[in-house]
Amino acid sequence: MARAFPLEKLRNFGIVAHVDAGKTTTSERILFYTGMSHKIGEVHDGATVTDWMEQERERGITITAAAISCNWAKTLETDRKNKANQFTFNIIDTPGHIDFTAEVKRSMRVLDGAVVVFDGAAGVEPQTETNWGYADEAAVPRICFVNKMDKLGADFDASVKSIEDRLSKKACRIQIPMGAENDMKGVVDLITMKAYKFEGEMGMDVTEYEIPEEFLAEAQKRRAELIERVVEHDDALMEAFLEGNEPSNEDLKKTLRKAVLANEIFPIMTGTALQNIGVQLVLDAVVDYLPSPLDLPDTVGHDVNDEDVEVTRKASDEEPMASLVFKLQDDKFVGQLAFFRVYSGTVKSGTYILNASTGNKERIGRIVRLMADKREEVDEVYAGEIAAAVGIKEVKTSHTLCDLDKPILLETITFPAPVVAVRVEPKTKNDQEKMGVALKRLSDEDPTFVVSTDEETMETIIAGMGELHLDILVDRMKREFGVEANIGQPQVAYRETIQREAEGEEKYVKQSGGRGQYGHVKIRIKPLEPLADPDEKIAKNVTREDHFEFINNIKGGVIPQEYIPAVMKGCKEAMSRGMVAGYKMEDVSVELYDGSYHDVDSSEIAFKLAGIQAFKKAAKSANAVILEPIMKVEVRTPEEYMGDINGNISSKRGQIESSEELGGKTIVHAKVPLSEMFGYTNTLRSMTQGRASMTMEFDHYEVVPPNVSADIKKARGISDD
Repeated sequence: MARAFPLEKLRNFGIVAHVDAGKTTTSERILFYTGMSHKIGEVHDGATVTDWMEQERERGITITAAAISCNWAKTLETDRKNKANQFTFNIIDTPGHIDFTAEVKRSMRVLDGAVVVFDGAAGVEPQTETNWGYADEAAVPRICFVNKMDKLGADFDASVKSIEDRLSKKACRIQIPMGAENDMKGVVDLITMKAYKFEGEMGMDVTEYEIPEEFLAEAQKRRAELIERVVEHDDALMEAFLEGNEPSNEDLKKTLRKAVLANEIFPIMTGTALQNIGVQLVLDAVVDYLPSPLDLPDTVGHDVNDEDVEVTRKASDEEPMASLVFKLQDDKFVGQLAFFRVYSGTVKSGTYILNASTGNKERIGRIVRLMADKREEVDEVYAGEIAAAVGIKEVKTSHTLCDLDKPILLETITFPAPVVAVRVEPKTKNDQEKMGVALKRLSDEDPTFVVSTDEETMETIIAGMGELHLDILVDRMKREFGVEANIGQPQVAYRETIQREAEGEEKYVKQSGGRGQYGHVKIRIKPLEPLADPDEKIAKNVTREDHFEFINNIKGGVIPQEYIPAVMKGCKEAMSRGMVAGYKMEDVSVELYDGSYHDVDSSEIAFKLAGIQAFKKAAKSANAVILEPIMKVEVRTPEEYMGDINGNISSKRGQIESSEELGGKTIVHAKVPLSEMFGYTNTLRSMTQGRASMTMEFDHYEVVPPNVSADIKKARGISDD
């Protein structure tokens, strides 16, 4: 089966934004205008294609990233049905709510570009900042779409300023709106210097005409700014511009594309998806400015046996196959779907591949292309494409699938740690059996959903990114797996750490007739400092993992090499139990610098137990403390409630950092401990007669005050003795 379209005509991009900025509404227009759906579904009617889960339609929010494949020919192309003029889009509509942030993070890893959607009355909102940061990490080129320009309070200039102030000074208008709120008529393109109206059924007919007089002066001013920004990225254009020669529109677009691909300019467009204004021009901009797989650097991985050996793959069907699994999804009809992005080579159904992350040989059963919850079965997918495989047995998010004979291991996706936990218990014996299966399937799908067992009570604990996240997962457990469960109160995911250096020694000796046990270690612990450079090479005697470092400084074989991993294991086990209130300990560096062994009695278990006790002794002297998650909180409120809100935040141990005006409301930025924020949405509603709204996301961990630490220990039945 031959490739259906050339690689340079492929665009893989995501639609990302804060909750309620209009991502899904924009996606529905894209599906309609590209001919993938014949009716536009609206979020408020619960009839959208990309929000296909029952919970998404009931709540009007996106929970899981939905993938769509479609074709597009540019709006003013005379022969739009000619295949030579068409581009293929793989689009992922991502969630906007912070509780489902993992969906955005993993999508960014496999996308080549992004359309970031903004609410024209709200500008930059907290989750937009988080998503923008993920895009920065992945170096993903972006187009900004200031949506909802028909909304009361919409202000394009204020939205642009918030993008420049809070996201990037590299953002630059390439359009301006014609009007706002009820007077929103269309848009002006600053490159073509033409106005565009969207008429006919659902705005299908795009009409180009001269810019009305009332918008001409503003358009000329903004075009001059655009030209100045663009010519900076081409020496010849800059020289000609300084001599008084304005670049042609063709040169302007060509240079703008080069700057966007290099993340040097983020074009800002505008419109209102709900009123069918501007969406087609965003799709044209995706073609003009976002990259094809050929525009990206070669994919870099490493040798499966030696992570210091770099291996690269070009975006070509002729290269050995390399792909990354970025999402798992349980499907009631076909079983588990493994979503993957092909970076090089081709993947055929029925063939064998290597899972480089596990070392297992796997058979690709079936391959499907995606249309949200619908599937199109295909025999083969090519470099640059996104698809899903059925039938891979042992696969997890971030696993690399590759050619059997030419293996490569791609960089894994890292996910934020959960911050909220609840106890969950099945209602009946029958539910108990089904609950284990359900929790495993759900945790396989979502890397930010962690299931564990309380060793003291043997209760099941589920942890996630927020109350809504856990609420949705419990609801899915009931609907998809038929599990009825009782849920406890939300608990904060506290952590522990140490604040100073200390030493500990343990000589574990046990004689009980016959062979005894002997392990003797001396360790030094200190707070773990982050690496100044993430690419810094780690010394051979250092093992560095997330929030933990182990340094082997044993000289002269005073402890044989085979026992040293057991000491590290013991230290990690002690950290997992905590020293203050039983919470997991993090950010500790352990140095094993001395000890002794016995020729006959020494064993791995003796050195592991010695490691546990030595760590406990050192931690008692290292000023161990409890850490609590601090949330970044943003409250949008009418001015008259500011005093009450500020006072309420202060009473919750919160710190108000700043406030600003936007869209007729005051935005309060604060940092507040998570433990104080449960149920805050209801408090805010009653305080402001339902007129204020709040968003919250994890920011950092911080040491709890002594009085709070005492309360936490008391609640867990731990005395200060």
